[in-house]
Amino acid sequence: MWAINERKDWDSLATRFEWVSRMEGVQQDPIYHAEGNVAIHTQMVLAALVAQPAYRQLAAQEQEILWTAALLHDVEKYSTTVVEPDGRITSNGHARKGAMTARQILYRDVPAPFAVREQVVGLVRYHGLPLWVFEKPDPAKALIMASMEVNTEWLTLLARADVLGRTCTDQEEMLFKVDCFEAFCREQNCWGTARNFANDDAMMYYLQHDDAYADYVPFEQAAFEVILMSGLPGAGKNTFIQKHYPDMPVVCLDDIRTARGISPTDKSGNGQVVQEAKELARIYLRKQTGFIWNATNTTRQMRQQLVDLFTTYKARVRIVYVEVPYTHLHRQNKSRDAAVPDAVLDRLIDKLEVPALWEAHQVEYNSAPY
Repeated sequence: MWAINERKDWDSLATRFEWVSRMEGVQQDPIYHAEGNVAIHTQMVLAALVAQPAYRQLAAQEQEILWTAALLHDVEKYSTTVVEPDGRITSNGHARKGAMTARQILYRDVPAPFAVREQVVGLVRYHGLPLWVFEKPDPAKALIMASMEVNTEWLTLLARADVLGRTCTDQEEMLFKVDCFEAFCREQNCWGTARNFANDDAMMYYLQHDDAYADYVPFEQAAFEVILMSGLPGAGKNTFIQKHYPDMPVVCLDDIRTARGISPTDKSGNGQVVQEAKELARIYLRKQTGFIWNATNTTRQMRQQLVDLFTTYKARVRIVYVEVPYTHLHRQNKSRDAAVPDAVLDRLIDKLEVPALWEAHQVEYNSAPY
């Protein structure tokens, strides 16, 4: 079983992990956190989590996932906390940034199995959702998309511990919000599981249309498939393609870059590479011919632009994410013809966003054992 640390006492954690020890110096708004700094709050959250009967009923590995998420849930308050002109203390964006940091820690520093790591990341990212879901423009869609990234039952346990692990005047109101979130999950058929759709086309229609219903099944079906590769340089995307799709047309940005003599660090040149690749892709799209788009596509924004392009031509999009352990990544990158400088590779890791199930008709994960 994977565990972030064999010893769970705070002194051991603070001694081993700098990101734990620095929590001591991060203050919080006394209106919401009269208990004190982030270190005090995190210890209270951990105690509240393990005290819940539902937590104790989980399997050992599931408990470790939740415990690790609780330890990391406010890891980026240190970098996002500011004192406003009126004296209030805020930490806007700490969950989103914390999720990225959690992924980096569990990929580079304390390697975790892919499925374990990504659940921890999802829990950190959405730990505040149970309190704020009904303030979203479309609460049902926000919940359904989150359910495709994280176990909502575990998320509820973490959110309840987050509320219990603090000193504040509105604790009962927040606990009521968590209870409402659980009821909402059950109502939307995504309690502890991803929301099911009639088919992939129904899912994509719902996600791409503001006024759509989750149970609506569109008549029009995707006509052909485009495979969108995603993965860090050296992760093995080319090897995967050669093994599984040797006869499928490929639009490869590295090949275009090499043919034009453009460096991976040349921003202007890479813009030209992308435009040339898109023009080639449009030739296949207009013919409704399936092909593979082979590039890193390590951020959600990159992928979304491409998915929007492909679906405009009625393509079914499958994202294939490929990953190898960090210890292997630099070695495999150096063996490539179009090797990326080490510093660039590490910056890409810092910004890595693993594809979510809701990003395309189908998302496939291929991760080597850690």
